[in-house]
Amino acid sequence: MKKNLLAGLMATFFFSSAAAMEPFTVKDIRLEGIQRVEAGTVFSYLPVKVGDTMTDEKAAQAIKTLFATGFFKDVRIEVDNGVVIVVLAERPAIAQIDFVGLKEFDQDQLIKGLKEVGVAVSRTFDRATLEKAEQELKRQYLSRGRYAATITTTITPLDRNRVAINFNVDEGETAKIKQINIVGVQAFREKDLLAVLQQKTPTWISWYTKSDQYSKQKLSADLETLRSYYLDRGYLEFSVESTQVSITPDKKEIYITISINEGERYLVSSVKLAGDLTLPEEEFRKAVKIKPGEVFSREKLNESTKAISDKLGAQGYAFANVNAAPELDKEKRQVAFTIFVDPGKRTYVRRVNVTGNTKTRDEVIRQEMRQMEGAWYDADRVAASRERIDRTNYFAEVNVETPPVPGTIDQVDVNVNVVEKSTGNISIGAGYSSAEKVILSGSISQSNIFGSGKFLSLQVNTGKLNRTLGINYTNPYFTVDGISQGFDLYHRKLNPTSLGYAFESTSTGGGIRFGFPIDEKESLNFGLAIDQTTIDITPITIATPIQYIQFQAEHGDSNITLPATVSWTRDTRNSAIYTTSGGVQKAAVEVAVPGVDLTFYRLTYQNQHYFSLTKDLVLMVNAELGYADGLQGQTLPFYKNFYAGGVGSVRGYDTASLGPVDPLYPDTRLGGTRKAVFNAELLMPFPGFDKALRLGPFFDAGNVYTDKYTFADEGLRMSVGLTAAWISPLGPLKFSYGQPINEQSNDKLQKFQFQMGTTF
Repeated sequence: MKKNLLAGLMATFFFSSAAAMEPFTVKDIRLEGIQRVEAGTVFSYLPVKVGDTMTDEKAAQAIKTLFATGFFKDVRIEVDNGVVIVVLAERPAIAQIDFVGLKEFDQDQLIKGLKEVGVAVSRTFDRATLEKAEQELKRQYLSRGRYAATITTTITPLDRNRVAINFNVDEGETAKIKQINIVGVQAFREKDLLAVLQQKTPTWISWYTKSDQYSKQKLSADLETLRSYYLDRGYLEFSVESTQVSITPDKKEIYITISINEGERYLVSSVKLAGDLTLPEEEFRKAVKIKPGEVFSREKLNESTKAISDKLGAQGYAFANVNAAPELDKEKRQVAFTIFVDPGKRTYVRRVNVTGNTKTRDEVIRQEMRQMEGAWYDADRVAASRERIDRTNYFAEVNVETPPVPGTIDQVDVNVNVVEKSTGNISIGAGYSSAEKVILSGSISQSNIFGSGKFLSLQVNTGKLNRTLGINYTNPYFTVDGISQGFDLYHRKLNPTSLGYAFESTSTGGGIRFGFPIDEKESLNFGLAIDQTTIDITPITIATPIQYIQFQAEHGDSNITLPATVSWTRDTRNSAIYTTSGGVQKAAVEVAVPGVDLTFYRLTYQNQHYFSLTKDLVLMVNAELGYADGLQGQTLPFYKNFYAGGVGSVRGYDTASLGPVDPLYPDTRLGGTRKAVFNAELLMPFPGFDKALRLGPFFDAGNVYTDKYTFADEGLRMSVGLTAAWISPLGPLKFSYGQPINEQSNDKLQKFQFQMGTTF
């Protein structure tokens, strides 16, 4: 028969002396009510074991400890003839979590967030923890400006002591910013300040930019933007006095009032250097962007301290400390700066560690490293290493960190972490024109075959205009010094009769090429090939130009050439995938070596550059020029002419359709010995796609010419349009729609083009 009953934690705390338990020796301990919790877990929390003396204090401690685990909703201790019986009622387990009405957030992200606060499938259900989770969800909606959002939570009991949690969300409408007022503005126009803020009142494009939706995080960023605007224009004592955000009773409109104190405008009176100047002071002076007599600018001051730090970093001082201390003269409204330089101890690199390369071999990454192990740390070389690894285009992400070596003051490790991406590519191109209808092309390539860093591709083109079968192979590190070697084999059949060209050509050939690095950004390439081209001219009744007939009569149907090429490339892009700055320049000379059937030369030049206008807005400009002619009294083979129009040239016009036409047959395009093409694109990321999708307007201009068809007479054909490039889960996609703006009556147009592919 049970002699004592200790029920509930509070009752234990308030035992009277009359009801106190007589101490006794524990003969046995039994557990009742456990289902999922292991018995060993319960025993590990009990402060008493068989053979110990049981007291009121130990019983109270046991109940308190078991409650604190969070596993149980009720704990009782009973005693029966020296046997301690622990009666437990487990809390239910969470079997499933569901959301209804969720649009603003990704469900997987919310489930991950709930797990961090203790609400997750298979975990013990606790209502207090659930209430915290509800408040966190509401806070997330408030941060997105959805003040009308409501969350109703339903707990459904299931068998085996489990529950299902359902969050029914009514997100409501996002509160829109009705008005923004900046109080205290005197030095600038209020509308100019409002223009630099990320959050704005509704405009015609707000549905796209979401700039009229209030967010607490965006407001904090806008306040910092406002502070930077003033500090970069001399207002050293600028401050934000207060910020007031009010919402209408229907929770649909937001009013924001920002109160500021501009302070006085300061000029820079002097800039001094102090501390341990390890380099000649003149070297540091060159890095100082802010000059005496100028209006104070925090941006220039930060650029100055960073430039000095970079100079020290390039000399091995990885932990240099550079700080600028101001001295204000409020009467004269001037500020003097002393830049204190503490280079610290010179640092060298202990080890270069490469991680994340599950497919690419270590040596492929290490051969791009410009920072060597055991050498002095060089910030410029570390940055160059990252850029070179990124430009291989083998990785989705490249991150480089330089943590100090524990226990040392003069060593760092260079940790290179990469995220592999699919470097194989199967691409399909398509276009449409009134002449060729649907044009298809394709290629398959692997730019990192077997993780070796070598490039191999097979090109197949099935278009009616150009049918190609080609194989290309490149070893970028044929020697340890970075000399590359490549081979090319091809068989091409050009059939432009559908575009009005009265000939067909078949070319078969191959070649070898070598690349020699000049420095980190530049390289020279040399190549020698052999090519046999056979010309098939259609009967004269099908509009055959006289130039074609004369060439065939003079040189025959089949000719061999030995093209020798020399090219120079300079690549300063900051990324091969998502370029925002830098560019590519290429210049090439191709000469068909005298002594065989045909001899001629071709000169080409391309300059493509990217300008970062804002954080997200990038301007790309491109120029291509070409000039060609025959040698030793020969004329340039007509099938070696330049052509323009179409994708990669002047969009909106049909492929290879620009330039001279045959005077007798106006639909026949002849190409030209000179080419000029110019492109400009304004690229911006599409909201919600991060860097995967960029789109923007473009402007193209170009044409090809001869001695008789000159630039002065014909000018440039121009077009405008919209382009979009998307790195989709299925592969890269590119679309463009071009509208010619000065087309002539005999021009052929092709307004819509797209290219698609998939990686493997």
